[in-house]
Amino acid sequence: MNDDAIRLVTIGRIFRRRWRLLAIVAVVGALVGYGTSLLFPPRYTTSASVLLPGTWEERELLTQTEVATSSVVVDRAAAKLGWTGVSGSDLRDHVSAKATDGNIIKISGTADTPERAQRLSDQVAKEFVSYATRIANESADPEAAEELAALQKSVRDTSRRISKLADATDPGQTVESVQTRTELEKLRTALREAINTLEQADPAEDEAKNLVVMGSAARPTGEAPPTRPQLIAGGALLFFLFAVIGHLTAARMSRRLRGEGEITAALGSALLGTVDVPVERPTHRPEGRGPGAWIRRLLGLDVRWDIPTPQTSGDEASRQIRYRRVCSRLRDQPPASRRLLVIFPEGDEIARRAAGQLVVEAGSDPLLRAVAVSVSRPMVPDRGFESGALIVLSAGSWTAGELAGIAEACADAKHAVVGIVLAGPIRATQSADNSRDAAVPALADLDGELDDATGVRG
Repeated sequence: MNDDAIRLVTIGRIFRRRWRLLAIVAVVGALVGYGTSLLFPPRYTTSASVLLPGTWEERELLTQTEVATSSVVVDRAAAKLGWTGVSGSDLRDHVSAKATDGNIIKISGTADTPERAQRLSDQVAKEFVSYATRIANESADPEAAEELAALQKSVRDTSRRISKLADATDPGQTVESVQTRTELEKLRTALREAINTLEQADPAEDEAKNLVVMGSAARPTGEAPPTRPQLIAGGALLFFLFAVIGHLTAARMSRRLRGEGEITAALGSALLGTVDVPVERPTHRPEGRGPGAWIRRLLGLDVRWDIPTPQTSGDEASRQIRYRRVCSRLRDQPPASRRLLVIFPEGDEIARRAAGQLVVEAGSDPLLRAVAVSVSRPMVPDRGFESGALIVLSAGSWTAGELAGIAEACADAKHAVVGIVLAGPIRATQSADNSRDAAVPALADLDGELDDATGVRG
């Protein structure tokens, strides 16, 4: 198929001519989604927030999220919850953590009930705070802490002694005394800054020991996605899209010939002209009986969707002119005999009606006899009084191999293909309906001749 396969008008044509099939496929997808929802019980998710005071780098926050979902924390939470048949390894897939703005870690828990989801999130948050604090305590060096405390005490003692010296300094207004008090004041200020720095570096004030759980997790009021309605809608949409894509793929991979050059090359003859056949919607609806045919009609599969909508034709006179021009070109074709076979593929309703109209328009000059040929097993009557064959078919219905088989069957029967006529459907008008009704007897006679012409039926 050409680039028309991906245009919106082509997709619209699929919707119009395959809407029953698409609707049934969507219903099947919805049922599959419903069945999937039965296999997966409803899930509920909620989150507990843990605040990390102070300044934290991004990599440090990522480390804390890994700690929050570590096996140690989850195993402890499972032990505290004490749910029957639920271990830490079972809960590990139902717990997640992520860092958000403001140095907040959100710990999410998923369970089959809202109450369990809330308890799971709260318990994991508590165990995370407890475990992170213990890690911070164990990572601190006791000797370094003692040395830092002794240094702080020494600095405080030195600051007090400086204060005493400043008070004992000569309170006079001499230059020396003023300078001495100024130097002592500077030294005391520097010591105070050192004390503040030491206090900020105190392990007792470590940020990791100040993690705070920001309240209990909220009890979820709705299921966590995917919910049952989402699975049903997703299944229907997925199957619907697959059906549309399948139609487009099949059309893209179709090997049916549409161009005049491709058809003439496959049959090895020249194109004598194109004719119009008035049809009613839908087009290309083959006859058939039995359950299979009934199902195809129900789903709309008996109607070709990849054929463009027939255009409205002009009047009946303009259509008859096309047939007469084809007959005129046939008279100019050698040999001089005026008896020809009009061959059309079985199942091609458009070609059958065009062949019947050609027989009516030609009359006895030239004398035409219509023959239906099976595409799967082409068989053409042996040459008798006819001096050639005229092939009538509709575009977009047959592959190159099928048309080549018809040409070979003509050659085996010693019929030279004198030309090709392409039949195209057009939208029926009132005048076309009247002319078609007038041509019914001729078409009926044509159907009666088919058995004797082909020698092979069914």
